[in-house]
Amino acid sequence: MTPQSHRLTITELAAREDSAVLRVSGELDHNAEQFFLATLGASVAAGRVHLVLDVTALAFCDSRGLNCLLAIRWLLARRGGRLILAGVGRRLAELLAQTGSTELLPARRTVAQALADLPESHRPAWPPHRDETAEGVPVGEG
Repeated sequence: MTPQSHRLTITELAAREDSAVLRVSGELDHNAEQFFLATLGASVAAGRVHLVLDVTALAFCDSRGLNCLLAIRWLLARRGGRLILAGVGRRLAELLAQTGSTELLPARRTVAQALADLPESHRPAWPPHRDETAEGVPVGEG
């Protein structure tokens, strides 16, 4: 089972000791804020300093959701890491542009392009082997 809170689901697609690719699906707003921060915070606490968020299936993100993304970015930056978004849709791209957040939250078209921004020694295998993550590995608690 993939953990979710209200209408937000977070699934780990690929990982290594210091980095992970996570799929964020649904709605990132005030209802999901605590769940999002706790789930990604746990990933950082487990030693991950580089996160790629596949937001292709993120249907909605408001200013509270943007603040969540910026908070995780800040946490990773303090540890010498990065947060990179992959598959950003039109609405999220507009929100990032309107708020001047495009430089703080780099966005790439695909997960592979986002991973290319990381040093090779920090990249999880992509695409993941089918037998390892047919549906992804659930992250956090719902």
